[in-house]
Amino acid sequence: MAAERETFKALNGTFYHFNQKLWSIVNTPVNIKHLETLFGDKLVKQNTEAPTVIPKANITEGIQSELDRNHQKMILKGFSQATIRNYQSNLIQFFQYFGSVAYRDITKEQIEGFLYYLLRKYKITEQKQNQLINAIKCYYEHTLGLPREYYNITRPTKSKDLPDVLSKDEVLAIINYPTNIKHKAILHTLYGAGLRVGEVVRLRVADVRSHDGYLFIKDSKGKKDRHTTLSPFLLKILREYYLEHKPSYWLFEGQDGGQYTSQSIQRIYRKSVKGTNSNPWSTPHTLRHSYATHLMEQGVNIRYIQSSLGHSSTKTTEVYTRVVGINNKTLKSPLDSLYESATFGKDQPKQTPT
Repeated sequence: MAAERETFKALNGTFYHFNQKLWSIVNTPVNIKHLETLFGDKLVKQNTEAPTVIPKANITEGIQSELDRNHQKMILKGFSQATIRNYQSNLIQFFQYFGSVAYRDITKEQIEGFLYYLLRKYKITEQKQNQLINAIKCYYEHTLGLPREYYNITRPTKSKDLPDVLSKDEVLAIINYPTNIKHKAILHTLYGAGLRVGEVVRLRVADVRSHDGYLFIKDSKGKKDRHTTLSPFLLKILREYYLEHKPSYWLFEGQDGGQYTSQSIQRIYRKSVKGTNSNPWSTPHTLRHSYATHLMEQGVNIRYIQSSLGHSSTKTTEVYTRVVGINNKTLKSPLDSLYESATFGKDQPKQTPT
């Protein structure tokens, strides 16, 4: 097996996943054919068909009435449009499952039975399960006005997966790949300021506070405002972009002058990843993870990183301490201090590593 492993590792496009301790390659017909040629009968194929998609629900008059009530309550509570869309979509599935049952009378056990059904039949992800629970709790607590603890629904154990992080060389290659100055400015902003995609598309021209040296982030996750870093290199690129495109209100505008879209940023990133042969499993959000990890490797105080990212607690930011590469540049061994501070006698010369 060792020989086959070394052959696989030498292929173009393979990546090592540290947590799972395995190597992988992008699942394309060309790669599969190449693997079949190399390994022949030793290649074992498993069925990797996607789980069955949850069927589209039929929205009855009764369901629509409850959706309208819930929508009104969320608007009054000041929920973001993204959260409202997410909750409403998940509630449709919930209402459809229970049909004409009086929703107020549904028990916690019945709700957990609904989630169990989706897990077994459609193999929904942990993320989808949590989205459903959040939507259901919002409906019962805000729209129906039931006590917060009344529907304390069992959640999946939180995953301890580490965020994907790119090396500095990979980041440099990706953000400099576009020849279009707008595309280059967008990727530089994602990494240089550690922003989410949604925050980039909501940036206004006025949010670039060049005199004070920061970017102003309005209504980020949790409806919080914050300041984040404005690198002189990023500012230079943004000025070059501004002189060429002259955006009027939004910093990054679409072809018709409106707000740029998240989908467009996804396409820019995918093209850059493909063009640089970088990690194909990375996403635009990986640039934010890389920003935080690289700051931590530079020894920046975790409180500053927390503030820059907009995290409510350092516990969220601390995940990056587990990503930082451990080597003699990022962590000094006590052995070094031992030898540096030791006093050696005449017959015991100071030892130096070879």
